[in-house]
Amino acid sequence: MATCLPFGTIPFPRPAKITCSSTTAQSQLAKQHLLSLISDQDRGLKTQNNPAKLTSIVSAIDDLAALGKDSITTGGSLSATWRLLWTTEKEQLFIIQNASLFGTRTGDVLQVIDVEQRVLNNVITFPPDGVFFVRSDIAVASKQRVNFKFTSAVLRGKNWEIPLPPFGQGWFDTVYLDDEIRVVKDIRGDYLVVDRALYAWKE
Repeated sequence: MATCLPFGTIPFPRPAKITCSSTTAQSQLAKQHLLSLISDQDRGLKTQNNPAKLTSIVSAIDDLAALGKDSITTGGSLSATWRLLWTTEKEQLFIIQNASLFGTRTGDVLQVIDVEQRVLNNVITFPPDGVFFVRSDIAVASKQRVNFKFTSAVLRGKNWEIPLPPFGQGWFDTVYLDDEIRVVKDIRGDYLVVDRALYAWKE
């Protein structure tokens, strides 16, 4: 909602000067536009072969980022279980698309962040019992940037677990954050749009 504050001098009848801040309203419109663009993109699978759609989505993300460029997005509100809505990350999209080759299907794809504990888990679920997750240590680097370093990975089934070696480090910028969604750009130039899951994922 836009906030309007009257500033004027007394005595009247000189009219008060009114300035309106519409950043919040603009952000909500930009957010809804982005969500509309990605709503039929199957978490990004359909965008891979549609350059025009990708350009539109990235443009919408850039517009939202510009509106939130002065906001702090690395505080406590970053801590949550975040559920994937859309991404350009090829590794995640490959697993989502090809899970059926391994006799399963991909469920929720999650990012679980705890800023206070300085941990992040990237999680891909395979209902009813399978999960692949990568543990990371994180450190806040600036008002929108978080550095991360992978520490371990696990592929787990109902009665078995395979540990995998960690691989990689980098950073991500949360360019937009509110009570519902989060929008991210990372070190590789990939994009991520997630919403707050209705549950808290635990190992």
